Amino acid sequence: MKLRTSLLRLLLTTSVVSSVLIFSFREREGNKKPLQGKAICCPQPSQASCVIRTILNLEPFDTAGMLKNAALINGAIQHGLDWLYRAQAADGGWGAGSHYHQEILDPHAVASDPATTAMVGMALLRCGYTLTKGQYSENLRNATEYLLKAVENTPGNEINITTMTNTQPQVKLGNNIDVILAAQFLTNLIPHINNDQNLKNRVEKSLNSCIGKIESAQDGDGSWKLGGWAPVLQSALANNALESAKDIGFSTNSVVLEKSKAYLKSNFDLQTNSVITGKSAGVLLYAISGSSRASAQDAGLVTEKIDIAKKEGKLKRDDTVSQKNLVKAGMSATDAGKYFTAYSVNKATLAKAQTESVMNGFGSNGGEEFLSYLMTGESLVMNGGQNWEKWYDMMTGRLIQIQDNTGCWNGHHCISSPVFCTATCLLVLSINKDINFLVNPGHR
Repeated sequence: MKLRTSLLRLLLTTSVVSSVLIFSFREREGNKKPLQGKAICCPQPSQASCVIRTILNLEPFDTAGMLKNAALINGAIQHGLDWLYRAQAADGGWGAGSHYHQEILDPHAVASDPATTAMVGMALLRCGYTLTKGQYSENLRNATEYLLKAVENTPGNEINITTMTNTQPQVKLGNNIDVILAAQFLTNLIPHINNDQNLKNRVEKSLNSCIGKIESAQDGDGSWKLGGWAPVLQSALANNALESAKDIGFSTNSVVLEKSKAYLKSNFDLQTNSVITGKSAGVLLYAISGSSRASAQDAGLVTEKIDIAKKEGKLKRDDTVSQKNLVKAGMSATDAGKYFTAYSVNKATLAKAQTESVMNGFGSNGGEEFLSYLMTGESLVMNGGQNWEKWYDMMTGRLIQIQDNTGCWNGHHCISSPVFCTATCLLVLSINKDINFLVNPGHR
């Protein structure tokens, strides 16, 4: 911790901050000390704070001293987990707050919402905690109960699992984001449920309900309806949720999933090597990361097919991936065309996603940027091999530099919620702990 504190102090720039102010929203309003045991909030983006100059793009990120430093990364993860522990609400959930009151950064001054709770739950799972193991197991149990009740108390004909409106995730990611992220959490949770049959039944029933609601909200072009400020992100996350549920044995509509993948891949034009940003708020990062994540599984299958064909002598050792070689590997001509396109889109988008100009996203960090980094990282991991490690070294350095001294991260545009951003950053930092599940879903 001394090393981490020293590094953070060195990163502070006196031209940006004259002092370090750590306070909760209650303290800003009433000039009072924060309550004992409560999570202290990250400072507002517009105020002087301990957020360093790089977040404002005043100077470049310097990851040289942070690469491959496991102790520093684990310290940042633990600091973030401790902050989330203090931020959990009495109902078991976490909230991002209203789009119309983004100045409220105190996690205890906003209502819990399913989308944010699901993100925190997935972060706890990825960091190695379960319903029965680890210091945050009770937090995870309470979050699970909150989400199960949200699904169970929703009428079957409703396409969402909450009556809340205008939350930060909904306005920026889409109206259906709560059910989408809840489904993803439940999918990730199932492999950890062993001896509690009643809970397993509830989780499976709720997941099936979520799958039906997600599928019913698909639009004609394969995207998802009511997509918010950056609709492509909701569509990418919906695709992930359905694909993951299918991978662990749940029934999904194959037509819906194929339309979804086709839509997300179509956001990248292989002929011109360009990105279509109409449903990504004009931000390249969002469209590229969505396309790369949606094509990652198919690209991984292509690599596996080619490798097997080489071992079996159907292909030469130096043969490259092509539609023709996929046919030689045993695919039909139709499948070879489809999968080769997915492979090509995946490779092209991942290359672009790791360039500095694309990674800058909207120009400053928001929850959408952190989500896009997450999808890029998961896509790299799912591709197999070690290519993800270079990205991980760079990304961990980037995120550690902008972690607040309180342990949280917050956004400086759009999704500014410290809870949502902290959960997403933890999912990125701990991606190396979840490789087996990403490559082989259901086999943690």
